[in-house]
Amino acid sequence: MGYELRVVRESPLAFADLAKAIAPAGFELRGSDEIVIGHDGRAHQVARWTGAVVGEPGSDWQVAQLLRLSAALGARLVGEDGEVYRLRDGVMEVETGGSVAELGKFEEIIDAGPAAWTP
Repeated sequence: MGYELRVVRESPLAFADLAKAIAPAGFELRGSDEIVIGHDGRAHQVARWTGAVVGEPGSDWQVAQLLRLSAALGARLVGEDGEVYRLRDGVMEVETGGSVAELGKFEEIIDAGPAAWTP
């Protein structure tokens, strides 16, 4: 299992609300637990439904898609260590312990596609 990012809302998210909210943002449900989005004619898993929306990104593209998904659900994207991911002025950022680091320009990351991180 990789590093988890969670979509966190103030009010609980029901499965029916999830299903309704994700389609207009371009996401689909595959089976009863996978949330996918298309790129280059293929569906790529971005998150899963476990009673909450959880992702284990393997690329900046997947983090960007999780940010889009969070916005579609009126939620925040939070890492397992409490860091908060957000989009500000077209730039993806992560805030940890009061400091903010830029991850890159959102549109450039989306355009680059789901190339996996390399160790």
